[in-house]
Amino acid sequence: MSGVVTGDAVVLGLQPARLPSRALAVLIDLVVVWAAYLLIMLGLAVATASLDEAAVAAVSVAAFLLVLVGAPIAVETLSHGRSLGKMACGLRVVRDDGGPIRFRHALVRGAMGVVEILMTFGVVACVASLVSERGRRLGDVFAGTLVVRERMPAARVLPVPPPPPWLVGRFAGLDLSAVPEALWLEVRQYLTRARELDPAVGRRLAERLADELVARTGTPPPAGVPAYAYLAGVVAERQARDTRRAFTEAGAGANVGNRTGDGGGGGFEAGRVFGAPAVAVPPVVAVPPVVPPSGASPVAPPVTPPPAASPLSAPPAGGSSSGGGSSATGFVPPA
Repeated sequence: MSGVVTGDAVVLGLQPARLPSRALAVLIDLVVVWAAYLLIMLGLAVATASLDEAAVAAVSVAAFLLVLVGAPIAVETLSHGRSLGKMACGLRVVRDDGGPIRFRHALVRGAMGVVEILMTFGVVACVASLVSERGRRLGDVFAGTLVVRERMPAARVLPVPPPPPWLVGRFAGLDLSAVPEALWLEVRQYLTRARELDPAVGRRLAERLADELVARTGTPPPAGVPAYAYLAGVVAERQARDTRRAFTEAGAGANVGNRTGDGGGGGFEAGRVFGAPAVAVPPVVAVPPVVPPSGASPVAPPVTPPPAASPLSAPPAGGSSSGGGSSATGFVPPA
């Protein structure tokens, strides 16, 4: 990876294209360009058969410059650094700061390409690319450009082998907050590649990683536990904690959504008018009848007179009544 620094002082990790991929891209471009050039020259030979030698030479030079020089420059400018060969090989031409190239960059690269690729059959370009640290030819050096890889091969992620069954849950009380991510990555890489290592080398590496984990956690491993099993058990414990944390956060988000979202009535309480304040309705309590002593007539429960009408609930002046002196509600207030 090459550290390309942008104008905002941001370091980009880009992988420069090396000579084999660049040579294949140039070969594809040359095949396409020369095929188009030969077809155009055949057409021009038929069209300029009646012209003199000077006119034919001028047309030939113009066709050479337009097809073999101008066409690659135009393609790289319009495609922002992706010719047909580079597109097939997953390459792109970018500036030194990682930005897209412009016409002046493509012009310098195309002009230098005539000298180091066409006139010397690519010998100068190959030597310059081999000498350069980032695989740049002379055209890239003068134009301030860099050819990088756009398509990176997908890394093959290997699963971490599980710990022995008798170690599952043994590290539940271990404090893993002080273990850095770099150490976790190193332990994971060792566990996934342990079978490919030499037994002696793998044992020494496991012991070193186990010592670093013990120094970070402050808790020594159980007696009689091999270093490999200890590393596998600690990594499994961390994965279990991450899984529980993810499920807890997902459950908390679902509970919040249930409290604030769909509750069977579209988020509104039944019987509530939108925009009106909620009014607490007192429960209806049934008053049992008063049971008199034996031989006496039953006495009805006392009737509580209704409260006086509130000024806020009084009908407006001049409003219509449903009866003589009765309010709009149909109830006659007490005298």
